Amino acid sequence: MYLPRHFEQHDAAALHGLLRDHPLATLVTTTAEGLSADHVPLEFDATAGPHGTLFGHVARANPVWQHANGAPVLAVFSGPQAYVSPSWYPSKAATHKVVPTWNYAVVHAHGVLEAVEDAPWLHQLVSRLTHHHESGREAPWAVSDAPDDYVQPMLRAIVGIRIPLTRLVGKWKVSQNRSEPDRLGVALGLQDKASAMARLVRDTGPPHKDTP
Repeated sequence: MYLPRHFEQHDAAALHGLLRDHPLATLVTTTAEGLSADHVPLEFDATAGPHGTLFGHVARANPVWQHANGAPVLAVFSGPQAYVSPSWYPSKAATHKVVPTWNYAVVHAHGVLEAVEDAPWLHQLVSRLTHHHESGREAPWAVSDAPDDYVQPMLRAIVGIRIPLTRLVGKWKVSQNRSEPDRLGVALGLQDKASAMARLVRDTGPPHKDTP
């Protein structure tokens, strides 16, 4: 990933927050036919290992889990993103030397892929994931709501994946390279259509003076 220093994100809380808030990852693996990409919701546990661990599951029919055994993989998590109009820059009126761009926040999670076929482990995983995503509902659904003779065949049809991470690389391209008036102009322009990106632009300051 092309990563100018002024767009680097090193704050662990910010990186972990994006993984949790946007759990659908693009999981890139290498196969005998070349690169492959699967879209898999992944749970992040910051306490599991020095860089954290990702957990999820895929259909048994999906060959991605067969490429496990510690193979290196890349999980790409995409956060807020939005088109940025040059008309939002106050500097446009002064110089007209402005062009459109695109703001976005992403995390590249590098790790090794492990397959897990243990039935109790899988049952615990899907129960935990379901509880997490259902917890905000007035009447949350639970795995235990389904009959066991239905759940067990469903569990046999999936394979768990575990990805101990070796590093996280974050890129917050959120107008840090613009002047403060231009950044505020972008935040104002985005506030109705892309409020999450507007918050990032407002909350992320300019790069340090020693950043090229």
